[in-house]
Amino acid sequence: MEALKRAVIRVAATPDGRLQELPFLQRSLLLPLLSFASSLFRLSLALRRRLYRFGLLSRHRLPVPVISVGNLTWGGNGKTPMVEFIARICVEAGIPPLILTRGYASGDEAKMLERHLSGTSARIGVGANRTAVAASIFERHGYMKFENTLYSKKLSNPHEFGSASENGKVGVAILDDGMQHWSMLCDVEIVMLNGLMPWGNNHLIPRGSLREPLGALSRADIIVVHHADLVSDGQLKVIKSKMHTVDACHAVFFTRLAPSHFFEVKNQHSTLSLSVVLNRVVLCVSAIGFPNAFVQAVGKIGPLLVDRLDFGDHHSIQLNDIEMIKERLGKLKDRFNTEVVAVVTEKDYDRDALILREIHSFDVLVLCSSFQIMPSYGQGEDTFRRKLKELIISKFGG
Repeated sequence: MEALKRAVIRVAATPDGRLQELPFLQRSLLLPLLSFASSLFRLSLALRRRLYRFGLLSRHRLPVPVISVGNLTWGGNGKTPMVEFIARICVEAGIPPLILTRGYASGDEAKMLERHLSGTSARIGVGANRTAVAASIFERHGYMKFENTLYSKKLSNPHEFGSASENGKVGVAILDDGMQHWSMLCDVEIVMLNGLMPWGNNHLIPRGSLREPLGALSRADIIVVHHADLVSDGQLKVIKSKMHTVDACHAVFFTRLAPSHFFEVKNQHSTLSLSVVLNRVVLCVSAIGFPNAFVQAVGKIGPLLVDRLDFGDHHSIQLNDIEMIKERLGKLKDRFNTEVVAVVTEKDYDRDALILREIHSFDVLVLCSSFQIMPSYGQGEDTFRRKLKELIISKFGG
């Protein structure tokens, strides 16, 4: 089953112009099956949209503004960092946010958000039925009544109001992975794109990684191109041009994850400088949606050499995986006769913190990064905050 999963992922990542690189069986058997399945998926999307449009499927309205953060393709779009970024904006403004997340697989994203936002007014609700989860939290903690003037003042002047809130009542909901969650009405639609592969291979899942056709970008209020620091200016212009062809002429921002420090798997309270990997061989171990960006980020820090071991997205590390990692580290140490260190992402740590400690005799570090809005084309963090405030006031308050 794992081999089939890897084969499907490989086909989904292969553009039409490179199909000849696929093994014969994948090209002759798996590719036609996945293409047919993608056609059925396209039909199901269209049918589902019509059912919602004509009111045959109901949509729910929450009593607070709802900000959706979603993506057009699977994996590596910066969705979770953006959710945290918006939550912190709300916390600073004294508007306690409620993050509603499905909690995929082992819940690594929710665990990371809980760890990062611990001690703030942010609340996290986990569950497939996010409307029911929200209702339960509103019942326990209450919610702020929306007032245009109050929200405008708090979002515009967070330092004036500080982090004070109405006894912890929820003031805004942030819908994690909300682009395809059509059963909940959203006031602000933020769509994240992976700058390194914004459209995947231009095919819908499972033949590709697109979760909706490109035309879905027209629903977005804000489009964010993530990993923009790893993309050339020429490529960014091509991405912007493509957006205009699908009538997605909305506010566009560019973001990055800037490595800040490491901490040890065996001690999450430790803080190590990025220079700790200089002149060392690094093995990047990850089970995330787009490991290429992680590997490139580690490589830019300046280690002697970067090797990689990729698992499927949200894969939970098992004991046999630990043995594989230790074997790879041992071979690298013998080959280069120097210190070797394993580096994982924060999501991997929050999913597998205990079992990663089983990698004895080698240092295992967790890379921490800062989510930043790049001041490109005059669209920096201040502009993002203003745009978010304007959208909440006009769409929820209107």
